[in-house]
Amino acid sequence: MSKLYIVALFHFKENHLTDALELLEKLVTETRKEDGCLQYDLIEESENKGVFFLMELWESEAHHREHNASEHLADFRKAAAPLFESSAEVYRGAKLF
Repeated sequence: MSKLYIVALFHFKENHLTDALELLEKLVTETRKEDGCLQYDLIEESENKGVFFLMELWESEAHHREHNASEHLADFRKAAAPLFESSAEVYRGAKLF
């Protein structure tokens, strides 16, 4: 079973950064408790205000599917939607070497 690597990129409106960070903190805290979550780190882009990315590592695709069905992720998506400057971008892959 291969581990799943994900990078999720978010661009929030500058006037909503405080609210966005509160939502992201809750999401990260709850997600790190999930079975199969090996890494879930929020990174702030250093040159573009309002740009953040999540570095995710999951034990398996099945664990990530459970995460996608979680209540706290659904809550985040609903609350964060009006705060986005643009749609989130998600990149998934497997480690090559």
